Amino acid sequence: MNDETGRPEPAASPDAPASASSCCGVSACCTDAEQAVDPGATVQQAKTDAGCGCVEQGPLDGLPVVVIGAGPVGLAAAAHLAERDQDFLVLEAGGEVGAAISEWGHVRLFSPWRYDTDAAARRLLEPTGWRLPDPEALPTGAELLRDYLAPLAKVPALAGRIRTGTRVVAVTRHGVDVTRTVGREERPLLVRAVGPDGAVDDIAARAVIDASGTWGRSNPLGHSGLPAPGEDQAAAHITGPLPDVLGRDRSRFAGRRTLVVGMGHSAANTLLALAELAENEPGTRITWAVRGASVARLYGGGDADGLPARGALGTRLKAAVDNGEIDLVRGFTITGVATPDGEAGSVQVNGQTPDGPRVLEGDIVVAATGFRPDLDMLREVRVELDPATEAPAKLAPLIDPNFHSCGTVPPHGERDLAHPEPGFYLAGMKSYGRAPTFLMATGYEQVRSIVAALSGDREAADTVQLDLPETGVCSTSLVTDDLLPGAANPSAGQDDGCGTSCSTEATPAPAAQSEPDGGSCCGPTAPEPVSIGIGAPAGLGFATGHVHGYSGEAEHSGA
Repeated sequence: MNDETGRPEPAASPDAPASASSCCGVSACCTDAEQAVDPGATVQQAKTDAGCGCVEQGPLDGLPVVVIGAGPVGLAAAAHLAERDQDFLVLEAGGEVGAAISEWGHVRLFSPWRYDTDAAARRLLEPTGWRLPDPEALPTGAELLRDYLAPLAKVPALAGRIRTGTRVVAVTRHGVDVTRTVGREERPLLVRAVGPDGAVDDIAARAVIDASGTWGRSNPLGHSGLPAPGEDQAAAHITGPLPDVLGRDRSRFAGRRTLVVGMGHSAANTLLALAELAENEPGTRITWAVRGASVARLYGGGDADGLPARGALGTRLKAAVDNGEIDLVRGFTITGVATPDGEAGSVQVNGQTPDGPRVLEGDIVVAATGFRPDLDMLREVRVELDPATEAPAKLAPLIDPNFHSCGTVPPHGERDLAHPEPGFYLAGMKSYGRAPTFLMATGYEQVRSIVAALSGDREAADTVQLDLPETGVCSTSLVTDDLLPGAANPSAGQDDGCGTSCSTEATPAPAAQSEPDGGSCCGPTAPEPVSIGIGAPAGLGFATGHVHGYSGEAEHSGA
């Protein structure tokens, strides 16, 4: 028995020489002292290249691939593993598959069903009699869970391989910490998980796909990436980014003062739901605080938007602000949170504005400030992350929100997601780190490529294709006023929104030309994009990209 791996020692090859000379590419074959003759190769690689008869008896053989998270991307990974006859185990922290989605089940995706399911998952579902819902219908999170994820978890190939109520607290290498290099790759990965009864289980794995997402790890309200003083003490007054304002949480918001903080799609969802609530619940007041000087990118493209539904929603949000339904406070940097009367009283949010200090008071604060990944669980594996986005280093330039615009994502697969720790991958929303525009279809292609590589199908792993829809108005000039992109601003000399391309560098404005019916200045109307955790209760949607990312948010004191 090997006391480092806990697995039986393979028998020595009958052809192995008694000396320390090489056997099938390694010295001291099938012992703890074996090393590759070629210093540039691992023991496993050397054995495989030499056709060694004991390569199939290595310490990683027979171990499962552990998938962390049973959301859309995690279950898609399981479906691909099942199709390729790979052993696997899915660990889900929640009490059911898609547990995070159930928390925003009232939110409608702004992409139709045809973009919301994985191909391998469909192939497993269809023999059970499952049929894809109306391809053009826009599901809510609850419908995605009920009509897709829950049935998928019950197919024979996956049932029995999903553990719910099991939270992963760490990933490491068996018997070594992150500093140990010699022999590291020949040891299995180890996943430490805590089950529903609190019992700790160390699970050996030949590979790990971390698709645990970022839900539940919100960015703080305070500036500079830090919690505001008093923020933790005011937790009873603060909600997550997508409360069910018109349903489950209605009583908490009806007739009360709500401060929504954030400039993303989650904030927009909540603002519109609150505006609808205020029409029927007297005393409901809404304040919207943002750090920037302009909110134009969140309004969408208005009438010029290639996606009429999204444009109409942006127009509705702008109208709610213009009509006084929502009190918009721009340039507000939170410096502190106070609850002078405890949990029963109001909450005071202190901030700095261009005009000096200001205090916003309310009953509830909705922190729609975005998410960040849980990296603490990965301290003992060797990951290579971009220091700004906390995404895999090779992926980060493709999704950096400082420059990324239009929601376009080049195809990327296993090679872009690999880390210095062989066999370990981040996939799905967690692979985007702090970047806010993850697309579900991107995650499906990620895990397809990863599983192909783990199955030894290098060609399939490297043949990555990503069929992502465009996002309507995909290019505008830098916006410093709260105009809908595409709306002229003669006083500012602003053009009609076609002044720059979808790249991060400006290009000359194109010559005037006729537009295809139903199209924007960037071309014809495109299909609706796929995105997790954002959308609108009414089934309308927003752009998935930013106007030149954060670089498109030029400050303007008069906005």
